[in-house]
Amino acid sequence: MLVTVVLLVGFGLPKDSPKQEAIGTVPPGGGTVTFEIGKADPQNPTGERFTGERFDKAINVTLNSVVFRSSGQDLTTTGTYIEMTSRVTEPVLLGLAVLAVRNRVKR
Repeated sequence: MLVTVVLLVGFGLPKDSPKQEAIGTVPPGGGTVTFEIGKADPQNPTGERFTGERFDKAINVTLNSVVFRSSGQDLTTTGTYIEMTSRVTEPVLLGLAVLAVRNRVKR
């Protein structure tokens, strides 16, 4: 889990949370307004990567991925792959650790 947190802080979290943007036009004389809501793709940070705020977000994402829930956090493409990998490997490693402790205690 610690490796996942470090990888997310370094490569997986975007520099800013993408904001939703609504674009629309009002026809002359009134009428129906149509809005198109879009969201920009998350961008990799260019400056300081290892900050307290990013560390906190990375811990939340990692803990949520261990119990197979989506974190709801916008991640970069690399961060998405890191989260998917951690969803598979972390529960397996935790299970193996429990079996190792059980086997040690049983002796």
